[in-house]
Amino acid sequence: MTDREIMSLPMVALRGMTVMPEMVTHFDVSRERSIEAIEEAMQEEGQKIFLTAQRDIEVEEPTAADLYEVGTIASIRQVIKLPRNLLRVLISGEERAVIRRVEFETPYMRAEVSPLPDSGEEPLEAAADQVSQEAMTRGLKEIYAEYAGRLPKYPKDMLKQVQEYTELAKVVNWIAANVPLEQKDLQELLEETDLLKRYQLLAFKLVNEMQIMNIKEEIQTKVRERVDQNQREYILREQLKLIREELGEENTISDAEEFQAAADRLQASDEVKEKLQKEIGRFKSTLNSPAENGVIRTYIETMLEMPWDKAVEDHRDIAYARQVLEEDHYGLEQVKERVLEFLAVRALTRKGESPILCLVGPPGTGKTSIARSLARALKKPYVRISLGGVRDEAEIRGHRKTYVGAMPGRIAAGIRSAGVKNPLMLLDEIDKVSNDYKGDTFSALLEVLDSEQNYRFRDHYLEVPLDLSEVLFVTTANTLQTIPRPLLDRMEVIEVSSYTENEKLHIAMEHLIPKQLERHGLKPEQLSISRGAVWRMARNYTKEAGVRQLEREIGNICRKAAREILEGKKEKVRVTESNLHKYLGNEKYTYQKANLTDEVGIVRGLAWTSVGGDTLQIEVNVMPGKGELILTGQLGDVMKESARTGISYIRSVGSRYGIAEDFFENHDIHIHIPEGAVPKDGPSAGITMATAMLSAVTGRKVRADVAMTGEITLRGRVLPIGGLKEKLLAAGSAGMKTVLVPKENEKDVAELSAEITKGLKIIPVSHMEQVLEEAFVKEE
Repeated sequence: MTDREIMSLPMVALRGMTVMPEMVTHFDVSRERSIEAIEEAMQEEGQKIFLTAQRDIEVEEPTAADLYEVGTIASIRQVIKLPRNLLRVLISGEERAVIRRVEFETPYMRAEVSPLPDSGEEPLEAAADQVSQEAMTRGLKEIYAEYAGRLPKYPKDMLKQVQEYTELAKVVNWIAANVPLEQKDLQELLEETDLLKRYQLLAFKLVNEMQIMNIKEEIQTKVRERVDQNQREYILREQLKLIREELGEENTISDAEEFQAAADRLQASDEVKEKLQKEIGRFKSTLNSPAENGVIRTYIETMLEMPWDKAVEDHRDIAYARQVLEEDHYGLEQVKERVLEFLAVRALTRKGESPILCLVGPPGTGKTSIARSLARALKKPYVRISLGGVRDEAEIRGHRKTYVGAMPGRIAAGIRSAGVKNPLMLLDEIDKVSNDYKGDTFSALLEVLDSEQNYRFRDHYLEVPLDLSEVLFVTTANTLQTIPRPLLDRMEVIEVSSYTENEKLHIAMEHLIPKQLERHGLKPEQLSISRGAVWRMARNYTKEAGVRQLEREIGNICRKAAREILEGKKEKVRVTESNLHKYLGNEKYTYQKANLTDEVGIVRGLAWTSVGGDTLQIEVNVMPGKGELILTGQLGDVMKESARTGISYIRSVGSRYGIAEDFFENHDIHIHIPEGAVPKDGPSAGITMATAMLSAVTGRKVRADVAMTGEITLRGRVLPIGGLKEKLLAAGSAGMKTVLVPKENEKDVAELSAEITKGLKIIPVSHMEQVLEEAFVKEE
């Protein structure tokens, strides 16, 4: 390399500033390292210095990673000492360069840099003729002239100076150095070494800046016109007022008088009426201020629309309520019983405290429609508020009137839309509420759902207490994991579990098919779907806990049937199990059936997912090695801990099963759970993995028709699990004959219907020895 290629220069890191070639400017230096670099540069020949910008202006002692790699070699023209140890440096930018290495050991930063010539300059001259370059040069000068003309204080002599340059490279560099662009834009131009691209980039930025100026001028013009219009309206309004007084028309009913009359008729507490009177007085005094008057008008109208003391009487007919619930829903016996109990208490007490019911279950199981049916049974107004994604506390409590665009919160707005103070209010997806810097939304919901507080719920917009104690709140959630404990404590949780295949069949035949026929304009005599077809749809075309996807598949059949009927191909369409694939295509899901033969190291586990239960086939291989435990299949932390616990238990009881003492030191154990692309986690696979590992180590076969679920401890105890109903449904679908469940889950088994446990031999186990006794094939 020549000296031209590598130069060693003192370096200064600039904050919030980029120096361009051809730029003459000054900056102040206060950091000791930068002052030392300036003084060193003044001592060297040529008084050259390398200037580059910091990526973060807050960094006081920058490292190489904090600096842009491309900067500018500049000459120092003048240095002036200022008070407080400041230096004002006047420099002239000469050429761009890239950092090769930075030395930080000296009292100042010193950089080895390589100048960056314009990589596109020679190719541009070779590829484009003189006419093309002249066109680009003139075009850029014209854009610059138009841009400079838009800036009122821009020096006019600079326009003359740029006209003296004829080379495109000189014009691009000069304009880039003398237009007030943002620092990031200047840095982008500095780093671009291709002349043609730099020309295009600079022209684009100048045109873009002029478009921004145009938009800004249009906005200012519109604002000016609006202010003038408001002033004109004020003068006309004053003239109209004077004309009415002259004509003796003062008796004309004004808005303020209408508000006063409505306030006198309003059924509300004295506190509310006092607040209204005060706001009506302010409304009268601000007639000459349209902006403030409009805010007060909106507030008064909102207060008058609120049903402060207006209520609807509950419908207490238990028989009617039972009829409505049976008509709208199949199954869900626990939910129906709780609703009827609530109605019975209301009928006896004539009021009673309204419980806060929380319906928890997988998607598509009818949680939202239960709330709608409950409102119909009570003959109450129904208000649904979706809380999914709500993260601003003001969504619940409302905005204060001082904010622009202030409005009541969703709770107060729901009460207003219901028209009574005791509607049924559904707070949908309460588990999907989130928090951010604007406030804790869950804490705001505490006041809404706490019977000890909500009789004086304070909405920020209304500014007076709102009684929510008579509102019947129903909330829905897919999981309780994300709901804070204090909020969960105020709600009565009712689990809406997965539907069995029989329940899905009944729901489809009694509700979904008639609903979809009506929605698609079909009559029952035009389309019929057999029970076998519905059963196959639920089993092989959907994989869900609810019936939402099943309803979509029925709608899919209806659309195809409607087309066939309109095209005249058929007068009546009958869908059966045999021709279902014609309308829905190939089957989408197949259940992993029980293995046909007993095998070593393969055990079937049971898992709970958000769309119901599933079976997991856990596979274990043992191979010579160094005692490592290998886990694959995208296992979560909980499952990894269960596997380690299981191997520790096996090692502790190895002598009982004839395992050599040095076996685990000389062999690796590999646990895999297909499918590898699906993440898996949970505390209920402990005994399954332990059984599979012991089977692989001892060579004993595991029964293929046995499935199991439960967590294991170091001493081999079996701990209880959740989601038992869904897991047993999955076991039955997979053709398992025996299911091992924790003994502490016996009470859950007793609550399940015979339809779920049909064909399954459920064995409660409390220790791993029992698990192994049932799972291992008996040796002859």
